[in-house]
Amino acid sequence: MIREHRSRAKLEAYYKKFIEDGMIDANVHPWVAQSWQKTRRLSVRRDKLNTKDRLSPEAFAALQETHRVAIDYLAGLADPIREFFQENNLSLLLMDSDCRVLKSYSLPYYQRTPGEIEGVRVGLENVGTSSISIAHAHQAPFFLFGPEMWVEECQCGDACSAPVCIGGACRYIVSLVSVSASDLPPDAIISLLLTLKHSLERHLSGTMHLAAGEAILDAAPFAVYHVLPGGEVTYANKLGHTRLADIGATETGKANLSEVILNYAHTPIHKGFDGVPSYNKEVTWITPTKTYEDITTVVPLGCEMEAGGTMPGMPGSVVVVSMPIEDLRKLVAHAAGYTAKYSLASMVGEGEAFAAARDRAARLARGTRHILLQGEPGTGKQRMAHGIHQASARAQGPLISLRCSDTTQEILEQELFGIQRTPEASHPGRLELASGGTLFLDEIEKMPKVVADELAEALRAKKVRRLGESVERDIDVRIIAACDSDLRRLTERGLFSRTLCKMIARGVVRLPALRSRREDIPNLARQIIEELAEQHQMKPKKILPETEEKLMGYDWPGNIKQLQTVLEQAFFSAKGEAIGAADISLMGDVRPDSTWKEDRDVFIKAWQAAGGNVSRLANLLGVSRVTLYRYLKKYHLEKKPCV
Repeated sequence: MIREHRSRAKLEAYYKKFIEDGMIDANVHPWVAQSWQKTRRLSVRRDKLNTKDRLSPEAFAALQETHRVAIDYLAGLADPIREFFQENNLSLLLMDSDCRVLKSYSLPYYQRTPGEIEGVRVGLENVGTSSISIAHAHQAPFFLFGPEMWVEECQCGDACSAPVCIGGACRYIVSLVSVSASDLPPDAIISLLLTLKHSLERHLSGTMHLAAGEAILDAAPFAVYHVLPGGEVTYANKLGHTRLADIGATETGKANLSEVILNYAHTPIHKGFDGVPSYNKEVTWITPTKTYEDITTVVPLGCEMEAGGTMPGMPGSVVVVSMPIEDLRKLVAHAAGYTAKYSLASMVGEGEAFAAARDRAARLARGTRHILLQGEPGTGKQRMAHGIHQASARAQGPLISLRCSDTTQEILEQELFGIQRTPEASHPGRLELASGGTLFLDEIEKMPKVVADELAEALRAKKVRRLGESVERDIDVRIIAACDSDLRRLTERGLFSRTLCKMIARGVVRLPALRSRREDIPNLARQIIEELAEQHQMKPKKILPETEEKLMGYDWPGNIKQLQTVLEQAFFSAKGEAIGAADISLMGDVRPDSTWKEDRDVFIKAWQAAGGNVSRLANLLGVSRVTLYRYLKKYHLEKKPCV
């Protein structure tokens, strides 16, 4: 790069020899020789600088705006030494990676004013051999003596160009041109150019990293602030600005937390200025308009701990990272899979009864009222709840589920409302976790009346209080409840809370039993097989016509859930790519062999699969009703399904 001083007369002779005879003297620099040869092949004019490849004013203005950071930063470096450029006849240019002149900072470039040279492409194809084209081709700084330049009107001075590389890629080229003979030695020009190059590279790298950091922080699901001791916020990410606007901290133009947070002196931020950090602490922020609960981390800056743990100086500022507990719960809910897995469109069925139920569910989903799903066990109430949630305005919120059976009243209360176990450990309930979304309560008819009344009050007030606490927390929850029986009749008999029933039974969807929609069984069966194949990454199997006929001829006391169990067993046991009628065991994993005669558990499974129907079970097992009654007596079973 740093080339020793050359005799201009000899360089002129080398150039003339090449122009006249096409011969390259051995003393010509290899990069220059290579550039001359390529320039000749391109038939680039030699007499004058070609400025025809120029952008329109509109296109050039847009290009300059794209590269505004680099243009303005180099201007800041060049302006203080503008007199130096003038005294030494130096011209400074900034080009983009395509050798398009973005800015001319000093003397006219070979008698071209900035207006004449800016926006012009000065690559090898345009002006031939130059320090710019060589630096661009070899991605390295290069000093070129005047007589080595291709354009004759440019041979009166020397030039030096260098690529500006960011992240290993050339983004710009800077060039210093001595438009006439200069007393400055080449190494002085080179040193100045490299200083400009490295300064621009560091600035652009820092700007790029800062922009990336800000983009990351703006995309983060938490608010970030940089706060000075007086409470003034000097930086906030996108969510931070939104939060500040919500609490009125930006109304005066300058955000100051101490002016809008009433309990500021008792927050971790205030303690951070004493050098006390806080990590993931639950904090209550009290403002004139609203009270917020956040998980907050505060990191003091500008101080170091001494070996003994003492603080030698006060922190200059603190960084605050804060997330609303409600947002955190939604994030955790989504990460844990508390989202709808099915849509209403995925619910197969074109029969009149089911189509009417699905259409009603779609209409209710768009509203705001709570919803009650009623139907026999296994009719698809849980899948319907997923579809309603996904079709609602709450689809982006969590979908939390809770089964109301098989638990004690105490545990059910804890699950619903949360509990404070110790002063330091307080856990939210399902109502809090579902805030902003939907809470699906399965088998709600099993909920004790006391708990149901408490739930109704919480839904009415839109507030919940954890067991053992006095703090009330806001909730915004939609209930989708599922009931295997008629909830209104249970209420009339005094077996369920009248208040809660009135709240959730305003929108009722009744799901028909599978035996009343037999025409949907073939499509349901195909969907079940396809979902099984996808789940286990296997090839789907075809359901033969005789298999469909067998499935449609059964009453399915366990509804879709039983159909799924039967098909799952057939899917894995059937050999080949099709499921035949012989592969279908209507008792699921219970085969119609003689083991039921000796094994009570096997008989009970068969009895449950038949729905407690003696005639159906007799046909499945291939025995008479009299024989079946004998085994019912043997196993001490009544004439109803044993659960």
